[in-house]
Amino acid sequence: MGELELYERRTYDVNVGQMSKVLELYSNEGWPALEAGGHSDFLVGYFVSDTGPLHQLIHLWRFSSDTERRTFWNNLFNDDDFMAFAAQLRPLLQRQEIQLMQSAPWGPRP
Repeated sequence: MGELELYERRTYDVNVGQMSKVLELYSNEGWPALEAGGHSDFLVGYFVSDTGPLHQLIHLWRFSSDTERRTFWNNLFNDDDFMAFAAQLRPLLQRQEIQLMQSAPWGPRP
């Protein structure tokens, strides 16, 4: 079997009534900055909650190691275009939760 991978799930609780603004901001500034900087290579996907806790934006990232993960976030946080987007996003959020997960040694992987 292949090596275990590290997944990072980031869940952002969006202020009620602000999801459409968050989605527009990500579409117009966040995603273009991620792609332009080459940061989207580690992304598995973005998701919006539809049941359970609502008003959540969830994104899942895949890394080969914690070192690769830390290097990625350091590079992203030093990207001026992405950080200009993040400064606009933060006031629209209530909280952020980060969960690190390792892939199981069996079954499919995203």
